[in-house]
Amino acid sequence: MTSPYETLGVSREATQKDIQSAYRKLAKKLHPDLNPGDKGAEDRFKAVSAAYALLSDEEKRGKYDRGEIDETGAETAPRHYYRDYASSGDTAGRYESAHGFSDFADADDIFSSFFSRRSGGQQQRQRGRDQHFSMEIGFLDAANGTKTEISLPGGGPALDLTIPPGTRDGQTLRLRGKGEPGFNGAPAGDALIDIRVRPHPLFATDGDDVRYEVPISLSEAVLGGKIRVPTIDGAVNVTIPPHSNTGKTLRLKGKGLHKSGGGHGDAYVSLKIVLPQTPDPALSAFVESWADGKTEDPRKGMGGQA
Repeated sequence: MTSPYETLGVSREATQKDIQSAYRKLAKKLHPDLNPGDKGAEDRFKAVSAAYALLSDEEKRGKYDRGEIDETGAETAPRHYYRDYASSGDTAGRYESAHGFSDFADADDIFSSFFSRRSGGQQQRQRGRDQHFSMEIGFLDAANGTKTEISLPGGGPALDLTIPPGTRDGQTLRLRGKGEPGFNGAPAGDALIDIRVRPHPLFATDGDDVRYEVPISLSEAVLGGKIRVPTIDGAVNVTIPPHSNTGKTLRLKGKGLHKSGGGHGDAYVSLKIVLPQTPDPALSAFVESWADGKTEDPRKGMGGQA
């Protein structure tokens, strides 16, 4: 199986910044919204997202590097054999005990209850184990919240899952009582759903805020005016001030992500001046005759002037 480092095209010594940069570059190229109907791009996007989910989490990355989990995030528990303990001289301590069979099972293993009952005759109740799963959702579904129906591995009826508004990448949702069944009448464990949020081709998160870039025409930049811009919950009207340069940022209060304690973050819209795709002779003639435009130096003060 391809390692997550190979999937993202980075080395094992890559910094978190390198990993994030590689992921953003690939996500923008492979996002399903930008490649409709391209199954290959969609599959690669899923692989890239899964690799980023693992490597962007420093704890998971460390476990992967140490061989404790595999590329999917599943644990790779070491397998122990009798010869391992025999060679270490620990045979007496490992295989002989005043508690009979109890040493052969971990305390949280369902079989430990069985062995304890065999040795002591006492009935024990044991809560079912929690089960961990992962799920990928779209950016806008995470931002605005949604309800979806899921089927957990291993069969069983479909379950209703509520994605709360403002769900973040890496957040874990709990379905109580949907894990492994309990023993001897004890309650079942929970199903823990680790959420991975697909990146959006336009919106990027900054804490509770959302940042993105919106193109404007030259006339809108010079003269100002009202334009429609997208937000995570629908388009709104925004006023562009006259003489707005590329990079000017407008704040849309309350148009960011839902906060866990209530309220919303803000949206920050960065303007980008875009010239007409087809050259305009009238515009070219005006600029040619614009004397002040030829003396204007927007790079003044940057150094390196001739």
